[in-house]
Amino acid sequence: MSCVQCVGIEEMFDEKRTAAELRRYRKRGPGKTSRLLIESIAAEGVSGRTILDIGGGIGAVHYGLLSAGAAEAVDVDASAGYLKAAKQEAERRGLSGRIRHLHGNFVDLAGELAPADIVTLDRVICCYDDARALLESSAGKARHLLGLVYPIDSRWMKAARGLLNLLLGSLRKSFRIFVHPSAQVEAIARAHGFRKLAYHRRGIWQVVVYGRLHPAVA
Repeated sequence: MSCVQCVGIEEMFDEKRTAAELRRYRKRGPGKTSRLLIESIAAEGVSGRTILDIGGGIGAVHYGLLSAGAAEAVDVDASAGYLKAAKQEAERRGLSGRIRHLHGNFVDLAGELAPADIVTLDRVICCYDDARALLESSAGKARHLLGLVYPIDSRWMKAARGLLNLLLGSLRKSFRIFVHPSAQVEAIARAHGFRKLAYHRRGIWQVVVYGRLHPAVA
């Protein structure tokens, strides 16, 4: 993959870690913010819609939306470990025929992907160094809804990011955490014709669903 951070994602989210996350998911279901994202998007209507789940992890968001009536999903992830876990869960649920899994850097792959009705990034923006490239590519693929979960950009959150990245560096990890400005995220969404439909705050996380003012024609 073309970016150093994507190499870090592969290292950080290996098969051992992602398998453990899958076990937790099977026991407890989606985490609080993932569940809130699923519910907020489903409230806007997902019947027959297509999903593009960027950095989909074990697949909690697209499983939830498919269960709510969405037609099919594309799952893109830079972690081969996550994709392996997601494929296992999709097969267990009988959803393999409705989900396409792609390994790689979404920004590199975006030009090869068709638009989707709903695009989601659940705790992904904080894992990517170039937020503008990621968000421009993501918003450009969303015909109707864009759903995000990402950290607040408070001073203490930025300080915590710095400390965590120092620790990761001391452990010789390539992976880094990012706290991008919320104003930048909002501006890119507006520039692509989106308006905010739902907003929730849960601890350090904000869950946001945007809808197009004028939904794109398929």
